[in-house]
Amino acid sequence: MIIDPQQVPTERNTNYPEEFKALVAGRIRQRLGNFAGLKNFGVNLVKLEPGSYSALRHWHSHQDELIYVLEGELTLITDAGAEILTPGIAAGFPAGEANGHHLVNRSSSVAIYLEIGDRTPNDQATFPDVENLVTAASPDGKSRKFIHRDGTPY
Repeated sequence: MIIDPQQVPTERNTNYPEEFKALVAGRIRQRLGNFAGLKNFGVNLVKLEPGSYSALRHWHSHQDELIYVLEGELTLITDAGAEILTPGIAAGFPAGEANGHHLVNRSSSVAIYLEIGDRTPNDQATFPDVENLVTAASPDGKSRKFIHRDGTPY
């Protein structure tokens, strides 16, 4: 199926708990994979406005992720520190590797990247900078619910 990204709806929503929503308010996603009917992995075209985060710093128990920068400059933050990513640079995050990561747009221009991840069932995301936040394992690999580490709802 051929996809014209201009035909794919944009979304700014997040299911993060209220106190974290402002951090990703400048993230605009187009779910190309969903639009194409893909079932086993997702591909998102993401525009990240200046000052915005791609996500809270996180890592996945079962899901692999890859990002590929198309335009602009992004700062990748991992346990190792900060690195600048420019167009043509990719970064991968293997499942089960406890290395929290996210992108931050510290530049004055919008940055654009592809975000690719699988939909492996029973994935749990851990957020090392937020003491009590994790996601509940998702049997379908698609939905996500935020909980405290003791299992109570966030």
